[in-house]
Amino acid sequence: MSVTEGTVPFRGHRTWYRVVGPGRAGRLPLLVVNGGPGCSHDYLDDLGALHGETGRQVVFYDQIGCGRSDRPDDPALWVMSTFVEEVAAVRAALGLDRVHLYGHSWGSQIALEYVLTRPAGLASLVLAGPIPSAPVYQAEVRRLKESLPAGVREVLDRHEAAGTLDDEEYREAVMAFYRRWLCRLDPWPPHLVRSFTDIREDVYAALWGTTEWNLTGRLKDWDVTDRLGEIDLPVLVTTGRHDATTPAVVRPLVEGIRGASWTVFEESAHLPSAEEPERYRQVLGAFLAAVEEQEEIRAA
Repeated sequence: MSVTEGTVPFRGHRTWYRVVGPGRAGRLPLLVVNGGPGCSHDYLDDLGALHGETGRQVVFYDQIGCGRSDRPDDPALWVMSTFVEEVAAVRAALGLDRVHLYGHSWGSQIALEYVLTRPAGLASLVLAGPIPSAPVYQAEVRRLKESLPAGVREVLDRHEAAGTLDDEEYREAVMAFYRRWLCRLDPWPPHLVRSFTDIREDVYAALWGTTEWNLTGRLKDWDVTDRLGEIDLPVLVTTGRHDATTPAVVRPLVEGIRGASWTVFEESAHLPSAEEPERYRQVLGAFLAAVEEQEEIRAA
C-alpha cells in the first residue's frame, strides 16, 4: 500500500497529512475530516482500507493544534473559521480539485460549515455521527448521561460540582459513558486509544466545553439546521444504533437536506467505521461509486 506523508503550510504553521494510495481513474479521492475537537485522525484509520478494496485514494490530516500537526499555543486559533479554512488549504495544497468530503462528529460540523461556503469541486458529502445543532446534541447526551447507573451518575455529578475533573474516579465514570455511546468494542482498538489519549484538552475546552454534556466553549450555540436546505450535493449520513448522536440529533439533518440517505449500523455506537469496519466500508464505498456512476451518466 502506497502511503505519502507531509505537511502543508497553514496560517504560519504546518498541517500534517497522510495520503493512502495513488488513486485510480474513475475513483475520486476521499478527504477525511476527523472529530474531536482536539484529537488526531488516527481513530478513523480503518477508512484507509478503501484504497485496497476499491482503488480509491484516501486523504487524512490532523487539524492544527492536534496530532502530528503543529501545536501552537494560540487560543485565538480555536474558532470554527480556522478549521473551515484549513480544509480549503489542504485541498489546494494537495490538488484535490474534485473530491468526496467526509466529516465525522466535530468533523461533520466543519464539513457542514465548509460546504455552506459553496466551494467548487465537491462530488458528495458524507456525514458520520453528525451534529447539525450543538444545543440539541447537548440535550441528548445529558439525557443519555441520566440513563447511566445511579452510582456512576453520583460520581460524575459530585466531581463536576467540585471541579475535580482530573480525579481518576471521575475519569473512570466518564469512560462508562464512552463505552456505551462512543465505542462498544472491548478492548478499544489501538488507533482509537491513540486519538483518545492524545487529545488536546485546551482545544477541546475552548471549542466544546468541560465535558461532552457541558457546553461552555465557542460552539455552545452553534446550529446550522435552518441552512441545511442550501446543500445541493449527494449526501450519505451514517450513525450507530447506540450512537451519542441519537435520532433526535440526526433526523433534522436528514430531513433538512434534499435527497440525503441515512444508514444505521446496528452493532455500533459513535464509531461504526471501527466497530463494523468491513460493512461500513462496503456501504461507504457503494455510495461513493454510485455518485461517480451518476456523474458519468450525466456526462455521457
